[in-house]
Amino acid sequence: MPAPQRVALVTGAARGIGAAIVARLRRDGWAVVGADRDAARDAEPGPRHVVADVADEAAVTALVENIRAREGRLDALVSNAGFMIRKPLRDLSLAEWSSVLATNLTASFLLVRAAEDLLRTARGSVVTVASTRAHQSEPDTESYAASKGGLLALTHAMAVSLGPEIRVNCVSPGWIDTQGDELRPEDHAQHPAGRVGTPEDVAALVAWLVGPEAGFVTGAEFPTDGGMTRKMIYAA
Repeated sequence: MPAPQRVALVTGAARGIGAAIVARLRRDGWAVVGADRDAARDAEPGPRHVVADVADEAAVTALVENIRAREGRLDALVSNAGFMIRKPLRDLSLAEWSSVLATNLTASFLLVRAAEDLLRTARGSVVTVASTRAHQSEPDTESYAASKGGLLALTHAMAVSLGPEIRVNCVSPGWIDTQGDELRPEDHAQHPAGRVGTPEDVAALVAWLVGPEAGFVTGAEFPTDGGMTRKMIYAA
């Protein structure tokens, strides 16, 4: 009798890194439920897409209960939803600060809390998508940096609390070209890897982390940045 199809939930799935993760997991044979505040851009049949705001507790509860009722299992949760407000600190409102932390950080707590029993039953895996901005910053990104630093800490805390049944790891992308921008040679050359990253680079790592070959990996962070966070940069 064939093994039942593994089920993954990917948030922030309508575009960019999230859409690439959905596509990669589908190619690897997963049944994938994508969730996003926006409708999916790709009309290709296959992945199930749910419009949901994962910063909202009731929406998260409904999303997980919907998976429980329809798919009946959950083997992987990829918490990818996130956004940035770039604004000087003096102009950043409390509502704006709170909205970034709610989507980028609190959503992961809500999702894992709601899905814990399903993930335990499946001996499943959680991957959070943080950022190299958990370690380094550009000006006017306080709410984003704080949310991603908190997500990194939440990841290792959950790995310790939820193991051994559930593994929890973090991927921290650097410069990933999610828009198909026209990049300059120097944009690529500054990276030790020789190029700017693609959403598929992140998706490949996520696919490994939720798979059986990563069974001894938990509580870890994986910067996916072409080596930039290890490069010393001096002004000319």
